[in-house]
Amino acid sequence: MAKQPSNGGKRPARTPARKRPAKSTSKPKATSAKRRRTPGRRAQGRSWGKRLGLLALLSLVLLGGITAAYCVYLDQIIAEKFEGQRWHLPAQIFARPMAIYPGAPITHAQLKQELALLGYRNTGTPRREGEFAVASHKVELYKRAYDGPSGYEPAQRVFITFSDNRVTRLQRSSDGRDLGFVHLEALLMDRIVAGDREDRLFVPRERIPESLVDALLRTEDQDFYHHHGVAPLAIARALLVNIKAGRTVQGGSTLTQQLAKNFFLTRDRTLWRKVREALMALIIDYRYDKDTILEAYLNEVYMGQDGSIGVHGVGLAARFYFHRPIEELTIAQQATLVAIIKGPSYYNPWRYPQRTLKRRDLVLRLMLEQGMIGKDQYQQAASQDVGVRDPKSRQRHRLPAFMQQVRQELATRYGPQTLKRSGLKVYTTLDPLAQRSAEQAVEKGMARLSQDRNDPKLQAAMVVVDRYQAGILAMVGDKDPDFKGFNRASDAIRPIGSLVKPFVYLTALADPQHYHLASRIKDQPIKLKSSGGSVWAPKNDDKQYRGEVSLADGLVRSYNVPTVNLGMAVGLDAVNDTLQQAGWPLPLQPRPSMLLGSMEASPLQLAQLYQTLADGGRYRQLYSVKAVLDEDNQPLAEHKEKVTHALSPQASYLTNYLLTQVVERGTGRRLKQTYPDVTLAGKTGTTSNGRDAWFAGFDDRDVVITWVGRDDNSAANLYGSSAALPLYRRYLQQRDPLSLVLTPPDGTVQGYFNGQGLAVASDCTGAVRLPADVKSWPNPSGCAGGSREKNWLERVFGF
Repeated sequence: MAKQPSNGGKRPARTPARKRPAKSTSKPKATSAKRRRTPGRRAQGRSWGKRLGLLALLSLVLLGGITAAYCVYLDQIIAEKFEGQRWHLPAQIFARPMAIYPGAPITHAQLKQELALLGYRNTGTPRREGEFAVASHKVELYKRAYDGPSGYEPAQRVFITFSDNRVTRLQRSSDGRDLGFVHLEALLMDRIVAGDREDRLFVPRERIPESLVDALLRTEDQDFYHHHGVAPLAIARALLVNIKAGRTVQGGSTLTQQLAKNFFLTRDRTLWRKVREALMALIIDYRYDKDTILEAYLNEVYMGQDGSIGVHGVGLAARFYFHRPIEELTIAQQATLVAIIKGPSYYNPWRYPQRTLKRRDLVLRLMLEQGMIGKDQYQQAASQDVGVRDPKSRQRHRLPAFMQQVRQELATRYGPQTLKRSGLKVYTTLDPLAQRSAEQAVEKGMARLSQDRNDPKLQAAMVVVDRYQAGILAMVGDKDPDFKGFNRASDAIRPIGSLVKPFVYLTALADPQHYHLASRIKDQPIKLKSSGGSVWAPKNDDKQYRGEVSLADGLVRSYNVPTVNLGMAVGLDAVNDTLQQAGWPLPLQPRPSMLLGSMEASPLQLAQLYQTLADGGRYRQLYSVKAVLDEDNQPLAEHKEKVTHALSPQASYLTNYLLTQVVERGTGRRLKQTYPDVTLAGKTGTTSNGRDAWFAGFDDRDVVITWVGRDDNSAANLYGSSAALPLYRRYLQQRDPLSLVLTPPDGTVQGYFNGQGLAVASDCTGAVRLPADVKSWPNPSGCAGGSREKNWLERVFGF
């Protein structure tokens, strides 16, 4: 009997027997079993697919949302740039516009110099703006249109006739009609560039020549008017070319992409930057018309380097490379600009002229193929050289001394932040011809003086002001006119020496009851005791005493002792008042030594005094800024000349007459030797031990102050006649002096005086004819104890 398994004494429960299915190897049955399992797997696969699809869809939606949001962000940036202030335009500093009118003190040579500075071309027959022709005493000029602080003047052709260093006639070329005046455009002297060191001259789209635009599009982006900011085919084409070449030889960016990059992006070559560039280009193209985009591009594009300052835009590039407004560029010059856009460093026309010519000729061929120019135009343009200006010629007239004065005046009158305003136009009083003459006079004159005296420590300054309008025409603050440091013209405060003497004599002549040109003044030793007990004993420069001299000789010969005696006689307070009325800047402590110029002043401050005197005693405050216009050509304010009759007109006239005699026969007679037929006025000045040499001179146009000395104020053994006067003479050699015209004011006559300084009748023996205040010579009938000269009948018959 079989043994049962033990389970704790219990029998296991019996389960009903299950009929096993018959074993079969039939294939269909096996396939059937697989089919029963497949639907679950398919469901599972479809579930994952739906998830992946949903994830992809969500990702796309999310990416689209992010992209859309980013595009909105970019759109705001673009709108802010395009619809706000696209650029911070530098403040432009202009010289005075040359006013041409009958009688204007302009010579034939000076007009030609001004036209050269403005970039006019001598063509023989002026047919376009910016051209002129020259005859012996006449210039035919096609002047440019000019929109300045005085309003708009259209372009027109004029004839200008000259005689005796003046304009004698101004006519319109078209019909010969006489004109009252015309203005040449003001010379752009400099631009005050902001911290980004980018300089540009904004030119609106309508002023950019169509031929230049066509050449640019044909060369750089011929599908510009057909794409939407990005050109995929161009990108693909450039990619193939670069792959074949094995290097980057062609770009696929549109002008719109380049604009986006220049406006908003860095120059990093990354995929993300290219994506941003493309998105921005699409937005720009969608928001703005093509001409707006072109205008922005043509004013933004980088065109080269002017020292540390970047040249941007074709408007500034035209002046930078060719010294012309963009409207006056030839076809060859326009093609050169388009060539330079490709790579301003690589196609630098001064460094690589042949490389630039090759690229320019390619641009010209493309223009010919496109039908933009004819075959004759192409051949003529291609035959020209690169034609850029002389790189040594000035495009930025640095003018450190004058610009310091302009900045100070702007800060005082308009506030210290004025020059930071975008697009400001500052019209100054600077005369570029006077400035150039002053610079050359100081630079060459001081080189010669330092060499002759073997004294490299000598320094100099010069200030030139308008005799009638008080505008500062020129300023040089160092023997090196380009030096940007200490400005001696305005900041060197030095004893003025004998330059004070004319104001001492003017004070006396303003009292015509007691003084006239023939008045006698003591020339004897004098000792004056100060309040502190010290004794001052002035001496004449030649250490001689003449007992007595006429008032006229006292100034003409610049005698010290007669001047002190005269000053003490009229009173120190009276002399002080005269100086203050003439424009002395600070209160003075009246003391005898002031009569010989012990007080200190700068050349600019002395120019104020002598301008008042030269203008017949009319005081106008010197100024350098005439008008300031904002970005919209609206004036901030205009300089209003305040004229006061500060000094006696009669006394001023007589003093100026004496200053002409200083040049004629006195301490300034070296000028007369150079200009024997020109009437000039002047006064030399020298301080103790020759520390300072001064000269103040004026003709019928300019008042000039020159100073020579050492910065350390050490003795230099200088004299005004041999150190400072030669600088003024050199200035006149460049400037062409105008003979001084002194018009006697009412109340002056030609009087007669005897040897004792008494007024006598005109027919008295020994009577000297001199200009006088009518109160000094009331037409006396007697000879003050002297005899009358015999007339011809008396001389013949012995009566």
